[in-house]
Amino acid sequence: MTVTTVIFDVGNVLYDWSPRFLYERLIDDDRALDAFLRDVVTPEWHFQHDLGRPFAETRAELTAQFPHHADLIAAWGPRFNESLETMVPGMAAIVAELDSAGVPLFAITNFSAEFWPPFSATNPGLFGRFRDIVVSGDERMVKPDPALYRLALARFGVAAGDALFIDDRADNIAGAESVGMAGHRFIDAPTLRAELVGRGLLR
Repeated sequence: MTVTTVIFDVGNVLYDWSPRFLYERLIDDDRALDAFLRDVVTPEWHFQHDLGRPFAETRAELTAQFPHHADLIAAWGPRFNESLETMVPGMAAIVAELDSAGVPLFAITNFSAEFWPPFSATNPGLFGRFRDIVVSGDERMVKPDPALYRLALARFGVAAGDALFIDDRADNIAGAESVGMAGHRFIDAPTLRAELVGRGLLR
């Protein structure tokens, strides 16, 4: 398959993301931190934001379950950017080189519609290189739902066979491949660079 366009995931591809980055600043005891991440702000709870649920609703529900953690739960929304402050090493250079080579760049991200604008505003130099970005929370669909990939391709004006999709999760890669895109399971920047060179997108 010859690809001409690259579509990125954001979390754990462009930016390291983990709720631990935020909450280790707020909870001093490691055991208490582990328990809070395991039992309170669970992946299933956060997944609701990616599907478009407002934080005000999920915060109220979770606080009702764990009233003694009300302040910590409340921090999730206004301090969400602290869970992804660091770019994955080498990725800024790859994005810049692809853009400079004229490769069309897009992104599909599972991300809250509320949290995306303040986060993307932290790095306009990076995200300004992308021609369009589909945010799951805006669409109320998440990867790996094939419908989200089809919607993104239609919006981007890109044929599936022309696109390479990069994501850190195998299920998201499988979803992209199910609609006809090529997929690259992200491990690190050097491995991705080798893939892009092999496909003639970078030198």
